[in-house]
Amino acid sequence: MQVAAQVLVSLVAVIHVYFLILEMFLWDTERGRKAFGTTAAFSRESATLAANQGLYNGFMAAGLIWSLFASDPVRHQIQIFFLLCLIVAGVYGAVTVSRKILFVQAGPAALALVLVLVAG
Repeated sequence: MQVAAQVLVSLVAVIHVYFLILEMFLWDTERGRKAFGTTAAFSRESATLAANQGLYNGFMAAGLIWSLFASDPVRHQIQIFFLLCLIVAGVYGAVTVSRKILFVQAGPAALALVLVLVAG
């Protein structure tokens, strides 16, 4: 179970590195607009805001990656903290922006959290 938990934490980290890339570097491109369903005008006007969101996603990924190299009990605590942050942010985003965020961000983090708690 511990291996499955760490694999899922790694996957959640990779997802958030991908979000960082999309929001910081690809936001105002065809790929970024397609991923987020935005127009060229909106993506151009909101690029700084998106980069800020990308930075947040990078910090979330960094925390999860850090947790993979930490020893217990710190590893367990770091993973719980960062996964809970992602779940809260995902639920908030689902309520305020798009339901899709619940499945793309909060869902994988919640599943990883369950496995971390069961394995811990």
